[in-house]
Amino acid sequence: MIIPQENSKEALKQREAIISQVYRTWTEKNPTKQVYNRSLKDNIKIRFLSITETIRHAAKTYESTLAMLQLDTILRNAVKYGKPKPPKKGVKNQESFSQMQEMHYDLAGLGTVKMMVGIKRTGEVIQYCITAIQK
Repeated sequence: MIIPQENSKEALKQREAIISQVYRTWTEKNPTKQVYNRSLKDNIKIRFLSITETIRHAAKTYESTLAMLQLDTILRNAVKYGKPKPPKKGVKNQESFSQMQEMHYDLAGLGTVKMMVGIKRTGEVIQYCITAIQK
């Protein structure tokens, strides 16, 4: 799989398709659509929102798309970074969460990857977005 590095509209569409395929493959291997995260000591669940938000943000850069190839590793091993915060005001996709938790994972050869998870009032943890942190 070749990930386009340029910033054309066509390259963006190709990166979106790659990220979508990564989620599709992950879901086939994980039919419960969840995986245990050691730092949270809880399962992180993948929902449609997880996929759409990540595609929208991660497809913008080669590095974030490249990081998505390690989706399972990031979900399992990302560690909490800071304290949970309230969802951003005015961000419709965060309205269903009571808190947002930033998590980081150091990916060899790429650097730090940021994963945001949303925590619902029920305690359910949903992966919200994954992107590479640009230096």
